[in-house]
Amino acid sequence: MLVLRKPYLLYLGDVLTKADAKTAFGLRDWCRADVLAEWSLPACPVTLDLPRLAPAAAAEAGAGSIVVGVAVTGGRLPAHWQDDLEAALLAGLDVVSGMHTRLTAFPRLVAAAATSGARLVDVRHIGGDYPCASGRKRSGLRVLTVGTDCALGKKYTALALTKELKARGVAATFRATGQTGIMIAGSGVPMDRTISDFIAGAAEVLSPDAAADHWDVIEGQGSLYHPAYAAVTLGLLHGSQPDAIVLCHDPMRTTIDEFPDFPIPSLHDAIDYYVLAGRLTNRAIRCVGISINSSALSDAQWDAYRQRVSAQLGLPVCDPLRGGVGLLADRLLAS
Repeated sequence: MLVLRKPYLLYLGDVLTKADAKTAFGLRDWCRADVLAEWSLPACPVTLDLPRLAPAAAAEAGAGSIVVGVAVTGGRLPAHWQDDLEAALLAGLDVVSGMHTRLTAFPRLVAAAATSGARLVDVRHIGGDYPCASGRKRSGLRVLTVGTDCALGKKYTALALTKELKARGVAATFRATGQTGIMIAGSGVPMDRTISDFIAGAAEVLSPDAAADHWDVIEGQGSLYHPAYAAVTLGLLHGSQPDAIVLCHDPMRTTIDEFPDFPIPSLHDAIDYYVLAGRLTNRAIRCVGISINSSALSDAQWDAYRQRVSAQLGLPVCDPLRGGVGLLADRLLAS
């Protein structure tokens, strides 16, 4: 399993908008204790409101990695950022990136890493040597976030639920399955880069045996209803062997994003589908609630929607960013 060296120096390059630096903002907001400082080119107008440290100074202060905290359209890493990244490598920092462009595509960076012994970590492109799944029942407890579609809150729900459980004194660990989640957690498995035969096995490695009262909160990927990504979702579901699932949903979507011929299922059908599929490896799987991205709803609309769906399904309905996930934690711990 990939493990990153912390704390982080967050690198912004010369991006022009906060939206382009969403990875850096996510790291600042979700793992602030693991973030030491920020660095950027002089022309960069974006700031995280963190201390500014050049790579060499950050290394002296104890940083383990410089993280490219940028996620721009196309995912290409600009060549003129090499000066800062090379300086970081020569100072002993690992360079961590979730961009599509591989760090190893830059000979200067490869040479600097060889000189210092630091690592070039392409989170999006790293896949481990994982075994086939065994199907063996593991000790401990597991909850997996699943969705009616992609990109609607599975990571944020898992992070918020982990935080809520820890605040209640419950032993809980966030298990990351995507590049941003891995950067936040400092470890994890990039499921969408794992060979299909080994996805379930990788999920078993990600969530090993644990104490009987320990919860692994596993970040979901894709959707069983997605025509392109359902395979990774199913493998992750089987390997996670979740005792519980939280269904994530965006009520404004009527079809799978970018696939207009594929309608979004009803929440009732989606719960049944996930539970049926999950029973292959955990007969006791259950749904403990619904996590909604309600950003497009007014307060009154959200309140009415939440109450209506909760009454229909008999389950708590939450928005992690609008009231928190306390009701989900209540249901999770109740049985």
